[in-house]
Amino acid sequence: MTRRISQGIAAALVAVLLSGCATKLMDGIWGDDSSATSAAAASSTAAVAPDMAAAQEDAAVAKLYNEALADLNGNSLRSALKQFGEVERQYPYSSYATQALLMQAYISYKLGKWDDSVNAANRYITLHPGGKDVGYAYYLVAVCNYDQIGNTRHDQSSTKRALDALQEVAQRFPDTSYAADAATKVLVARDHLAGKEMEVGRYYYRQGAYLAGINRFKTVVTDYRNTSQTPEALYRLTEGYMALGVVSEAQTAAAVLGTNYPQSQWYKDAYQLVSTDGQVPEASKESWITKAFDAVNPL
Repeated sequence: MTRRISQGIAAALVAVLLSGCATKLMDGIWGDDSSATSAAAASSTAAVAPDMAAAQEDAAVAKLYNEALADLNGNSLRSALKQFGEVERQYPYSSYATQALLMQAYISYKLGKWDDSVNAANRYITLHPGGKDVGYAYYLVAVCNYDQIGNTRHDQSSTKRALDALQEVAQRFPDTSYAADAATKVLVARDHLAGKEMEVGRYYYRQGAYLAGINRFKTVVTDYRNTSQTPEALYRLTEGYMALGVVSEAQTAAAVLGTNYPQSQWYKDAYQLVSTDGQVPEASKESWITKAFDAVNPL
């Protein structure tokens, strides 16, 4: 489902990209004779012969690029990918090659060739850091990693790369549709990373390694606040500190849980856990848990 949503967004964005870029690139070939008029004026003034070889090359690369566009519009993706590659290979210094590189990145993404898409997008970024479509290139890098996010049982390296790339998009291009979508995906990526920490922490608890588990749940509280994992993390901290006999920290975790998530079942369970022998949840101002929640949280 996540991949289908991302592909839908990317497809909508590329539709805009295609229409705008195709119009711009075609202006010098179909119907826009402003450049030809300028060339004629220059010729009559300076008596410079027209560059017929350049004109022929422009026509050839335009034809190749249009064939690639036709394949793309006809959903012949592999053929389009090959054709755009030929545009870049045969005419590397043309404006068409610049756009063909970005189209290769998009088509590779659509075909599920994540590495090829990222490589093409990164080449665009390196070669054209000030290009008008560089934001789209950054976005493609991000969603390629985002679409590879698996469940929390798998390695989360793709999730971390996705998070970094998504945050970069949001920061570099704040007023674009890419940034808005990236900001939403950042929340999902953070939740996945927090979920992985929770899974490992629960495993340690099952082994009786409470201190190791506490360190994992601490990471959720300090690094992944405002994710869906935080209420359980606070409960697990309550549970772990009670098992270790560190009652003050257990009470603090339960109290912070009650303050921030009073309707949570995790709070009800934590309350019962620390309410033995007349004790009640009470936050210590000196606890790292209290300080973590008092600190400014950017997300």
